[in-house]
Amino acid sequence: MSGPGFFDIPSDLQNSYLGLVGLHIEEALIPVAIGLAVALPLGQLCVRFSWLYPPVLWITTVLYAIPSLAFFIFLIDYTGATRTTVMIPLTVYSLVLLVPAFVDGVRSVPQETLSAAKAMGFGPVQRYLKVQLPIAVPAIIAGLRVAVASSISLVSIGGLIGNQGALGNLLQDAILYRRSELALNSVVTTVVLAVLLDIALVLLRVALTPWMPRSDRAARRAARDAAVEPAGRAALEDASV
Repeated sequence: MSGPGFFDIPSDLQNSYLGLVGLHIEEALIPVAIGLAVALPLGQLCVRFSWLYPPVLWITTVLYAIPSLAFFIFLIDYTGATRTTVMIPLTVYSLVLLVPAFVDGVRSVPQETLSAAKAMGFGPVQRYLKVQLPIAVPAIIAGLRVAVASSISLVSIGGLIGNQGALGNLLQDAILYRRSELALNSVVTTVVLAVLLDIALVLLRVALTPWMPRSDRAARRAARDAAVEPAGRAALEDASV
């Protein structure tokens, strides 16, 4: 008689395999979404008032340095052994990745581009929404990719505080029931989720920035064409003479 299968989830977790996957995605992405909602206006303030950026970056970096388990345990007295206790630190951690990404992206907009937009009659809000934010998209997406991968990984630690770790709960049950396949299930599924979400963000970047090369190969080809074009033009001019 064969033992439990790879996807047979112990009943004490009160969820199916797909249920744990859904919980894991929810606990990972909600903090990143909240972090992005906070990072966009906060980052814009840091761009507008440059003196604000160093203290904001210092505070978020100090909070990021707090071990996640210690952060969870500290919050239990206030929010209990709930998903909120897991998601609050993940939201804070996302800020240290998203705020610099946004600030660097907006600061990368050439001054000539902003001057041209101003000459066309764009006000501050229009320049932000139609010029600065679109050009900053690649940097923001890059920060999101790291934040999502980090959040997907850290959710599992929530399994140590009242089974709030979604797929991470399988690690505890792997020890409890001596079922190594549960640990393998947790690790493999978490990695697959991280990869799939990363691919989704790359596709989102491609959709939002159609003017950018789709790949490094395309970028190299564009650079090569730009270098070859003047030489070709010169050859044609010589031939015509």
